[in-house]
Amino acid sequence: MAERKAKQTAADTAKQAKQPAEASGSSLKEDILKESIADLNDQLKNSQHDGEQLKKERDEFEDKYLRAAAEIQNMNHRFEKEQQKLLKYDGQKLAKAILPVVDNLERALATEAKDDSAASLKKGVQMVYDHLERALKENGITAIDGTGEKFDPNTQQAVQTVAADDKHAADTVAQVLQKGYYLKDRVLRPAMVVVAK
Repeated sequence: MAERKAKQTAADTAKQAKQPAEASGSSLKEDILKESIADLNDQLKNSQHDGEQLKKERDEFEDKYLRAAAEIQNMNHRFEKEQQKLLKYDGQKLAKAILPVVDNLERALATEAKDDSAASLKKGVQMVYDHLERALKENGITAIDGTGEKFDPNTQQAVQTVAADDKHAADTVAQVLQKGYYLKDRVLRPAMVVVAK
């Protein structure tokens, strides 16, 4: 029996020794777990802060991208308008160079032909003039007349004035000295006119 009591006491002592060791082991596990949770919480806070920073940077880049895309679109629209304008008024320089030729042909046609060779020459000049006038019209070049109409300083240039009378009211074109021309809707050359005052 004494042996039995000794074994019992040894077993109880071993159990008591194990319990604090287990308690301290679980306490160590809990401490490690608490530290891990604290580290994870810190990382989470930092990552949320980094996430907010990343969102802010993303928004800034998106804004810059949208602005750049809008600027490119605006540049393309401007380029297209400039191209259309260039195409619309293509040949303006050539047209201005041809207008004095048209004027000279009109002066030649205004002269009187007194013999057959002069009449034949005048007929040839008329054919050249008609062909040139048709080519100008096909390319959007039209004459600015205005005889008897109200004077328009946007399309006409007054080079002389005459007194108003029964035939010509005040501020009207009494005579066109040199025709003006439009290139589509743009004044290529204003008409030189005499205005009644």
